[in-house]
Amino acid sequence: MSQKISLSRYLVEQQRVHGHIPSELRLLLEVVARACKSISHAVNKGALGGVLGSADSENVQGEVQKKLDIIANEVLIEANEWGGHLAAMASEEMDSIYAVPNRYPQGEYLLLFDPLDGSSNIDVNVSIGTIFSVLKKPNDDPRKVEAVSEADFLQAGKQQVAAGYCVYGPQTTLVLTVGDGVAMFTLDREQGSFVLTQENVRIPEDTKEFAINMSNMRHWDAPVKRYIDECLQGKEGPRGKDFNMRWIASMVADVHRILTRGGVFMYPWDKREPDKPGKLRLMYEANPMSWLVEQAGGASTNGRQRILDIQPQKLHERVSVILGSKNEVERVTAYHQA
Repeated sequence: MSQKISLSRYLVEQQRVHGHIPSELRLLLEVVARACKSISHAVNKGALGGVLGSADSENVQGEVQKKLDIIANEVLIEANEWGGHLAAMASEEMDSIYAVPNRYPQGEYLLLFDPLDGSSNIDVNVSIGTIFSVLKKPNDDPRKVEAVSEADFLQAGKQQVAAGYCVYGPQTTLVLTVGDGVAMFTLDREQGSFVLTQENVRIPEDTKEFAINMSNMRHWDAPVKRYIDECLQGKEGPRGKDFNMRWIASMVADVHRILTRGGVFMYPWDKREPDKPGKLRLMYEANPMSWLVEQAGGASTNGRQRILDIQPQKLHERVSVILGSKNEVERVTAYHQA
């Protein structure tokens, strides 16, 4: 790319030239990006910053929190707390929503985030990340201040107006969609800003890679077993080609690989907790990642329906996830529907 284009300039062009986003959403995304830079600095310091290890507390899901989980959550809340464009926030790490202090006019947007995805990888220096999603507050009336409720957040993923993630790896990369394709930005540490490094990201429709936790094989449902068995049979099997397995145990890192070179990611329902539809969170993980993947030409389902069409019933709802290269996702989904 001959000319360096900053994230701020890219968003200004999306607002003024292409008319895809209003100024309030542009400002919100710039604040989220600044928060991600702060989290990146904390991640980079690691043991030197005293941020590794457990915080000896649990989140609303009953999962043990890492120190960086709490730090990342606080950074995102503090960065967005006083923005006039934001009405409320919801985090995977918090039980209920966080309403931004009332003011006039009230913010138009709702921000949801998983502050630090892949927490199990923090202490072993493997890529982790932040996932975020932006919704428009329903029935927004700028003439009066209305209390925000949890029900305002319960919108299908297709209602998102922006979504993205920031992966903290060898480079810090911000991946974003506002409904006009997917763009990637790399943090230039010398300049302190995100720089556009790839536009119009596209996922190949076919692939020879799959990502799934093979240790759970004995708990899978029959359609998932069938698909993986066929992949493992390689050239001698019904697929007629050899597959490689990749699994990082960080959704951000696994999805980033798929956006970069294709593949299929699966975190399916299994028999250990039959009453739960899946492990991943619909609002904080599945919806934003599904929209990114679809915007890049891929597909995303829960095995039976498009994830972005699911109507959430609660803030911390879980869901099965199959996303990535279109033809592979459609094959696994067809196995479920058969």
